[in-house]
Amino acid sequence: MAKVPQVFPLAAGPREWFGLATLALPTLLLSIDLSVLYLAIPQISADLKPSASQTLWILDIYGFMIAGFLVTMGSLGDRVGRKKVLLAGATVFGITSVIAAYSVNPEMLVIARAFLGIAGATIMPNSLALISSMFRDSKQRSAAIAIWMSCFLVGTAIGPVIGGLLLERFWWGAVFLLGVPVMALVFITSPFLLPEYRNPGAGKLDILSVMLSLFTLLPIIYGLKKVTMDHHVWQSGIAILIGLTVGVAFVHRQRKAASPLLDLSLFKNRQFNTALTLMLFGGFFLSGILLFTTQYLQMVKNMTPLIAGTWMLLSSGVMIVSSLTAPLWVHRMKTRNALCLYLAIALIGCLILIRADADNFVPIIFGLFFVGFGASPIGVICTDLVIGSAPPEKSGSASSLSETSAEFGIAFGVAVLGSIGTAVYQSSLNGQIPPTPLDASLAIRESWANALATMDRWPEEIAVHLSQLAVHAFIQGFQAVAITSALLMAVLIICTWIGFKTHGNG
Repeated sequence: MAKVPQVFPLAAGPREWFGLATLALPTLLLSIDLSVLYLAIPQISADLKPSASQTLWILDIYGFMIAGFLVTMGSLGDRVGRKKVLLAGATVFGITSVIAAYSVNPEMLVIARAFLGIAGATIMPNSLALISSMFRDSKQRSAAIAIWMSCFLVGTAIGPVIGGLLLERFWWGAVFLLGVPVMALVFITSPFLLPEYRNPGAGKLDILSVMLSLFTLLPIIYGLKKVTMDHHVWQSGIAILIGLTVGVAFVHRQRKAASPLLDLSLFKNRQFNTALTLMLFGGFFLSGILLFTTQYLQMVKNMTPLIAGTWMLLSSGVMIVSSLTAPLWVHRMKTRNALCLYLAIALIGCLILIRADADNFVPIIFGLFFVGFGASPIGVICTDLVIGSAPPEKSGSASSLSETSAEFGIAFGVAVLGSIGTAVYQSSLNGQIPPTPLDASLAIRESWANALATMDRWPEEIAVHLSQLAVHAFIQGFQAVAITSALLMAVLIICTWIGFKTHGNG
């Protein structure tokens, strides 16, 4: 006879809120880990001497593996126990952090980063699923999810600052050792603060479904990152096509399997589907905007990374405040109205960004303010909707889907919006470049970043003239990204209004 799942009280008490702090700590660490390594790359390059390809893998393999394993690890938590999988992931993350810190060659560091990503994939969906078990009251659950997701934003914002402080005093491996005390604390406190939950009717893990899931997600993510890194469109297209083809087999397997890895009945809920769509395209447009904003501050306004990061901290603060207050507004008005309002605010920000120019960066700051204020609550609200619309025994799978949707959105946004901006940049330079040395001409046609990298080798009069052309072309590319994002926001507002039309709070 199957065991009855543990029933938790409706109103959360002090234990649950302290437990939330335990779940928030690794979330904070994972987001720091996504951004802190960029500062350490110069020291890693000097010490381990990786090739250009190895450097890219050191940077990207972490997020790559997180995205690929989210569905598997979320489903595994539903089957064997969410706390159990979380603690296993925390243990692997702590041990692998030490291995990464003391890597003696690039290959060792790439492998360590891959295992850090897999461990991270066990932590994220199972933390979110445990929150859904611990906070059964809808208002408390919304507040808990807002706090949990705000920790992710905080980690992204303070990652470069913490990394900079560590690298000033210690060697590059210190940025990885941050994970050891955090995961040790999680391991010590979890038995006392976190409940265990698993779905006794979930059945055994279907290994074939796991393999099909990995060979669906990993090639697609790889293809999106490949086109972003080196613009090899045909290689990216082949990888994405392989992923989509295997994806068809994966869906077929889920329909036939006695114990599917992913319950496709979740997608029969229109609110669930609309929330996932919003998370996908919310990450899509926000990642593209942030990509071009950071490039603008450093390459057009010639700000140092520290100064540019300080300006970005302002927008991060706005995003955190907006995310934390979002549940209050959702419970005062219909979910549909709140989402449409936030999307409209983000749309206003995109329209302001269209006014960007090289001489005045005030539209950039104000535009980013509105974009951050409007876009950041989308993830909080939609995560709550996804978790709330799924049965408790399937919240691990639902959590992994919400995280996977956001990860795909970020990769997709950087790839597509980055390609749009680059295409407009290159198009605007057609016929504008005067006779110049071959390396200068090729560099400026490739991208503004490449042009800057070779600028010191050009004669001064050529450098000044080509810089003016490149800045003008970059601004046009930025404006094209802002226009595309504004159109996307308008479409999302319509989809949101329709998608939540028939639901109670929607």
